[in-house]
Amino acid sequence: MDKVSVSKKISTMGLVLIIFSTIFGISNSQTAFYQMGYSSILWYVLGAVLFFIPTSMMFAEFGSSYKDAHGGIYSWLENCIGKKWAFIGSFTWLAGWIITLVFMLTTMWIPLAVTISGHDTTGSWHIGSLDSTATVGVLGIIVIIAVTWLANHGMKSIASLSYFSGLIGIFDMAIFILLSIFVLAANHGHFAEPVTAQALVHSPNPAFQSPIAVFSFLVYAIFAYAGMETLGSITDNTKNPKKTFPRAVVIATIIMTVGYLVGILLCGISTNWLHTLSGSNVNLGNVRFALLTNLGYVFGHNFLHLSVSQSLIVGQWVTRITSLTGFLSYAGEFIFLTYAPIKSFIEGSPKELWPKRLTKINRFNVPANALWAQCFVIVLIIAGISFGGSSAQTFYTILTDMNNMTTAVPYLFLVVAFPIFKKRITQTSDNFVFYKNKWTTWITSIVTILALSFSIIFTTLQPLLQNDFQTAFWTLFGPVFFIIIAWIFYHRFQNRIPD
Repeated sequence: MDKVSVSKKISTMGLVLIIFSTIFGISNSQTAFYQMGYSSILWYVLGAVLFFIPTSMMFAEFGSSYKDAHGGIYSWLENCIGKKWAFIGSFTWLAGWIITLVFMLTTMWIPLAVTISGHDTTGSWHIGSLDSTATVGVLGIIVIIAVTWLANHGMKSIASLSYFSGLIGIFDMAIFILLSIFVLAANHGHFAEPVTAQALVHSPNPAFQSPIAVFSFLVYAIFAYAGMETLGSITDNTKNPKKTFPRAVVIATIIMTVGYLVGILLCGISTNWLHTLSGSNVNLGNVRFALLTNLGYVFGHNFLHLSVSQSLIVGQWVTRITSLTGFLSYAGEFIFLTYAPIKSFIEGSPKELWPKRLTKINRFNVPANALWAQCFVIVLIIAGISFGGSSAQTFYTILTDMNNMTTAVPYLFLVVAFPIFKKRITQTSDNFVFYKNKWTTWITSIVTILALSFSIIFTTLQPLLQNDFQTAFWTLFGPVFFIIIAWIFYHRFQNRIPD
């Protein structure tokens, strides 16, 4: 990271905003409601209890103990499980964020389309003879090239954009909450989707009825909390990192967990699942905007007592405004994730494993060639998926599953490494220590490993049991492909690494 003066270093609340903009999205609650209805609440609680809270404290301990390490999770893993597995684990972790960038590049156009037209028109977009998914892919390729150029100019502009997008995200959530409260008041406390005991344990979505499909949702809940470890790369840019980093983690944990659960309940205030979300025109890419359009309509009709036509206009404008804020929030998160993971990995992993050109730092203290290499890989993945001829619904399902799987796998390396870290590292009174005895450490680690493992297994099995081999292939492609590439890289260049 760029060296900054103490007065310009990131404060606790500044770091909370960066965490919030990087991880939290009210759209995660809306996606959860679409897939599992109110029963997703149980899985988001499990995601927080079994993954987010324990791993956040683990990452806080890692970050506090390795506050001077620029290598992020590679530095954490190397001291616990050795160079080889540290490289493979952190390489797969980097791949997870690359897939996340691919997902964002291909879904960011939906809020832009809704901002302009009032509804999702990306299904009709085309450049020449290209269909809509290929057109979206081409636009994504153009954006990643432009953002890579911007990221090559350092952290200063990126940090300010992350602050801004964090504030935009809060504003976006405030609109959703306030309109939902007004609708609830107008409906005299009645929910459009009734809150019943059955609704809390049973999904209205036909795709989530089998036990395997239901258990596979845990990976979605885990993904909603993913990203805390990326902050390991900016500990040296925070004020008093020993205290600031863990404090910000705790604050962000509380805000995001409560925020997701409230967000799921808010969806049901204005939206009945069968009436609004069961149609084939709703998919994982545009469900957020279907919910917001309906919320605006119900707000106009039930609270403002407008006519049907006037309420439809209100629904369109609510969707346009929140789509614009969503697009801006997307942009800040996207730019930060283009920069931070690749920089921490290149800086922290052994330089001997890379061609010298990839480790070269430019005048902005950025590994420019590595960023361009990342850009090239992203372009190839986008081209491979978007030109594959899939329908929009299949396209977004593939991207979502591939994104979730590739993001979840690297956490196994980090959680497995944590008990070894506790055994090998002497933590002083200046370090943040949450796990104070070995039994707490081991029990928490084992439970978290089991939760991650089951979510990965069930996510893999679900498309196979439905004979959806295309989705199954791409779901497995991310982690398997990048683990193989990491293994090849390490074994090709391991003789260069000094003992």
